[in-house]
Amino acid sequence: MSGRGTALTEAEPTIKGYNAAAWAELSDARTAPIESSLALFEALHRRWVSLLRSIKGEDFTRTFRRPDSQVVTLDRALQTYAWHGRHHVAHITSLHERMGWA
Repeated sequence: MSGRGTALTEAEPTIKGYNAAAWAELSDARTAPIESSLALFEALHRRWVSLLRSIKGEDFTRTFRRPDSQVVTLDRALQTYAWHGRHHVAHITSLHERMGWA
């Protein structure tokens, strides 16, 4: 949810986009131990679970504006993020199987 969380505290905020390919080329992304990224990912998800359990149902109708001006509800953003996570896991699992990693 990252910047999307501001939709809980502001009226239809515009979130900032980023260049994912350029981000992935930064030194820390290429050289830091994967465990560091996994620890951040796990901690972020623990916070999101805590946040999501605390908000009211009607809060999921709150909106934010993407950099392309599309207006998105928090409900839709959460659905997309869940799909995105499963999509990444499928890529990793497929690569794991193709490479024969134990």
